[in-house]
Amino acid sequence: MKHYNLGIEATLEIIGGKWKALIICLLMPGVKRTSELQRSIQGISQKVLIQQLRELERDGIVRRHVYQQMPPKVEYGLTEYGITANSIVDVMCAWGRDNIALRQHQGEDIVLLEDENPTS
Repeated sequence: MKHYNLGIEATLEIIGGKWKALIICLLMPGVKRTSELQRSIQGISQKVLIQQLRELERDGIVRRHVYQQMPPKVEYGLTEYGITANSIVDVMCAWGRDNIALRQHQGEDIVLLEDENPTS
């Protein structure tokens, strides 16, 4: 039996870490192939990406669809349950943008790349 002191512990167990919230954010607009996700996430290896996707799949956040063709094609998308995480990730994104703006205002040399490339 698992015990949590606070509800946020259960949230962080599923979407915590360096990559999972980012993966959820990238899947918000729709289905993506593994290669598309990897190109969109600087610094993630294919092995780690697949591991994170499998954990999100296990937790019911992401669904995987394998097409029976050669070469194999695999696509990932959010489940109905996974879509409920969008509001959490949206708040995290907004807080992050505000934090970056504050740090820029305080003189830190920091750039938010999505501001430079709003189509991604």
